[in-house]
Amino acid sequence: MKITIVGSGYVGLVTGTCFSEVGIDVTCVDIDTQKIENLKNGIIPIYEPGLEEMVHRNQKKNRLHFTTSLAEGLEDSEVAFIAVGTPPDEDGSADLKYVLGVAGECGRYMKDYLLIVTKSTVPVGTADKVRITVQEELKKRSASIEFDVASNPEFLKEGAAMDDFLKPDRIVIGLNSQRAEDLMRSLYKPFTLNGHPIIFMDITSAEMTKYAANSMLATKISFMNDIANLCEIVGADINMVRKGIGSDSRIGQKFIYPGIGYGGSCFPKDVKALVHTANDYKYDLRVLKAVEAVNEDQKSVLFYKVNKYFNGDLKGKTIAMWGLSFKPMTDDMREAPSLVLISKFIEAGTKVKAYDPVAMHEAKRILGDTITYAEDQYDVLIDADCLVLVTEWPEFKFPNFNVVRKLLKTAVIFDGRNIYDLAEMKSKGFDYFCIGIDTSR
Repeated sequence: MKITIVGSGYVGLVTGTCFSEVGIDVTCVDIDTQKIENLKNGIIPIYEPGLEEMVHRNQKKNRLHFTTSLAEGLEDSEVAFIAVGTPPDEDGSADLKYVLGVAGECGRYMKDYLLIVTKSTVPVGTADKVRITVQEELKKRSASIEFDVASNPEFLKEGAAMDDFLKPDRIVIGLNSQRAEDLMRSLYKPFTLNGHPIIFMDITSAEMTKYAANSMLATKISFMNDIANLCEIVGADINMVRKGIGSDSRIGQKFIYPGIGYGGSCFPKDVKALVHTANDYKYDLRVLKAVEAVNEDQKSVLFYKVNKYFNGDLKGKTIAMWGLSFKPMTDDMREAPSLVLISKFIEAGTKVKAYDPVAMHEAKRILGDTITYAEDQYDVLIDADCLVLVTEWPEFKFPNFNVVRKLLKTAVIFDGRNIYDLAEMKSKGFDYFCIGIDTSR
């Protein structure tokens, strides 16, 4: 079987590479000439554990190809996945110009039956727009070629995307023809042999499932952060509360860790897009609006803790920051809490020194020389007035605290991910502040 993946960003590259890993002939298409040249030469545009090795392996086996020509990519292809970006417009809606642009090209270049699958995260009704766009292009050509449209949302976690694709919790596919179902069932057979479920449904439900899933996870995060802030006020320990509620099987342990807010390419964008969709249908998604508001406020919590500790006088201080990416195991800084914190610290007149194991290059692209970049996690501490932990990278979990204390001007740590123990930090001579615990008691 031969398939085409249009878009070689995070979703497209992971999708195409994993399909090639199970023996499918995959051509990845992208309009970015430099990106395609780099990929042909084995240079990967994103950081994702395991991705680079898998790309190289399948290129050598001649199962994974890269091109800037969709016409070339569609040659003998049975399925075309649309995996291009859907950036938010100013009103929060998903911008579909890239998706529909690809749909139009498919209509221009397809020669035989083609199943066109939206892999990008798209709002309800997108498949209908894709279908109309393809039909219009075929009409211009006076071509009578059969095609189907399907929705196959991705559920990839950055930092664990390869396993998520190869060993999926579930595969959701929305379609409306038996031919499309047979083709998608065949395509995903290697992934379902070990019992990973495939769920077929109508296209509208599949499009909604992706947004509902991400919005539910975002809701759990904002709920716990809201409760954490209340815990600090009343004197409860959010870590104990988390254990108490997480033992309930109806709630579970995942996504109930307090912190400084969610970021990344999915949750912020998808929550906004679903709220916008509801507005289009004159329905008010009150819960999700609150989820979004809580999350935006939470990104500033550490700043206010630092500001309070230094009695509102941050001018001239130096902040050491551990972590820049929005989560560990990725270099993605989209909507990262670090960006909000850095902005507030700079506005307050402080100097920010930062270190991240992977995201330094991305940070320099976004922030330029507005902050200082350190060589390692200890170098960043030299002459700093405090340490602010933003991203819970594994190497930050067990540092040499004797070295940390000696390098810092003031032995104080602000932990935005609650990875340290309050009693232990106090015993090591640190002033310690985290999320959801009143450490002054």
